[in-house]
Amino acid sequence: MKKFIITFFALLGIVTVQGQELDVNLQVRPRFEYRNGYKTLLPEGQEGTSQISQRSRLNFDYKQDQLSLKLSLQNVRTWGDVPPNTLADKNGVAVYEAWAQYDFTEKWSARMGRQTLSYDNQRIMGDVDWAQQGQSHDAITALYHHENQTLNLGLAYNSNAENVLQTPYTVANYKAMQYAWYHNKINENLNLSLLFLNTGYEYANANEKLLVDYKQTFGTYVTYISKKINSNLSVYGQTGKSTDRQVGAWNAALNLAYNITDSFSAGFGYEYLSGTDMDDNSRKLKSFNPIFGTNHAFNGFMDYFYVGNHLNSVGLQDASLKFTYNVQKWQFALIPHVFSAPNKVITPLNEKMDSYLGTEIDLTAGFKFKKDIVLTGGYSQMFGSKTLEFLKAGDAGHTNNWAWLMISVNPRIFSFHKS
Repeated sequence: MKKFIITFFALLGIVTVQGQELDVNLQVRPRFEYRNGYKTLLPEGQEGTSQISQRSRLNFDYKQDQLSLKLSLQNVRTWGDVPPNTLADKNGVAVYEAWAQYDFTEKWSARMGRQTLSYDNQRIMGDVDWAQQGQSHDAITALYHHENQTLNLGLAYNSNAENVLQTPYTVANYKAMQYAWYHNKINENLNLSLLFLNTGYEYANANEKLLVDYKQTFGTYVTYISKKINSNLSVYGQTGKSTDRQVGAWNAALNLAYNITDSFSAGFGYEYLSGTDMDDNSRKLKSFNPIFGTNHAFNGFMDYFYVGNHLNSVGLQDASLKFTYNVQKWQFALIPHVFSAPNKVITPLNEKMDSYLGTEIDLTAGFKFKKDIVLTGGYSQMFGSKTLEFLKAGDAGHTNNWAWLMISVNPRIFSFHKS
């Protein structure tokens, strides 16, 4: 990797001669977190913990005529995960993005390689930027854009390695994926998107034969934004099969915010993610899965739901309010959530539990210190119920809270443009 970077910069002389364009950007993003009941209720007798994680990312953006390329290298670490005199980093340097794009016409382009796939509000497909490692895919995409309409078509096919015989795909990922995303800017205020996603996951049946089951996720996302109103509505369904089980699930969400003044806005939101009753003995999977969504941005910042957890469960209803206040370089937000289970929670004694799961309060603040330096932080607390305690274990009576502080430094360290 070191030799590659040296070679890359050695080519800058060619860049200046041939009139190409190159931008190099650097991001350094350390984040402190205090976790005391984060993601799940703190178990009785246990104590919370603190740590600092960091993402360091170097981005190269290159363009010449109809050809564009991007290379993004990153290192993700926890402060102290290797000693000061280490010979090798624990996680090393990883390729976050590495793609090439060719513009065949003004309307049509094609892109291939490691790339982010992020659409609409990122509920189904997002770059998961909150996670220090982010999320990207090895894929081929066809891109169409004409006036107010955009169409993206993509496909991916994954393997463990360059094999010569059929080999089980053991990576925690899909074996194959295809998608189509259409966006139409109907007018100045109204936007409409349609998404179809087909994901195939490999598994071995009872006879150890490798099979791939495909699940389809499809739906629409609509936004209406004016000077005073910021609103969105989304509806998604899921069908197909998952590990030889039929799938029938759905998700719907509505968010509405009103700008009371230029600085202050208030809004409400509601989201329903279907689940499966705990006494449901059928083979049908009725629990909705956001697939590749940036799930940290939804259902509370403490990540109790759908951030690597709560899948194939009793679903979720999330009713929330959101108050934001912006003044000069400061941004503040207060977001309370009330969670409940839309499907039955049943104890081993066949007793039905209350559907109320808990209330979470999220408070965040941001400060733009300099042009390329932003400070953000927050505090969240979960007031869990006995039902949440039953689903996740832990102690609902304990103080379950989470606090964080992050500094994001994003300078452009090199730029060359020649027409």
